[in-house]
Amino acid sequence: MAVPHDGVGARQARHWLADELGAAVPPALLADLVAVLAELVGNAVRHADPLPGGVIRVGWQLCSTPTGPRIRLQVTDGGAPVEPRIRAIEPDAPDGRGLHIVATLASRWGVYRDGLGQSVWAEFEPAGQQADQVVTDAVGEPGLVVA
Repeated sequence: MAVPHDGVGARQARHWLADELGAAVPPALLADLVAVLAELVGNAVRHADPLPGGVIRVGWQLCSTPTGPRIRLQVTDGGAPVEPRIRAIEPDAPDGRGLHIVATLASRWGVYRDGLGQSVWAEFEPAGQQADQVVTDAVGEPGLVVA
């Protein structure tokens, strides 16, 4: 899905995800997915350039497994001068917690760059399965559902 590179686009992406996956995943997981997508799109709007046409691309992949759904979210923007990373922040800092939230809620996350810009992705393993907490500079991403 291509959404505008602004707050309206972030809202559209959240609603689209909730509408599309609401019946397929448990409510607690859906809340985590919406929160992570909101952070990723918000970071793209705040820190990165848009793709041509003034948009951000949002996609997901849902795989059913015997132990529950495995989901990957991805947000692609036009890139930024600095690669997304978790920053050390002071307790009273007004911002800077977005990727901390992503790293806490997702099983793993990462960043890769290609000719289009950069993509930040987050994966959610089925309940009870563990995964590496943070992965960066990923390559070879699986196919995503992108409208």
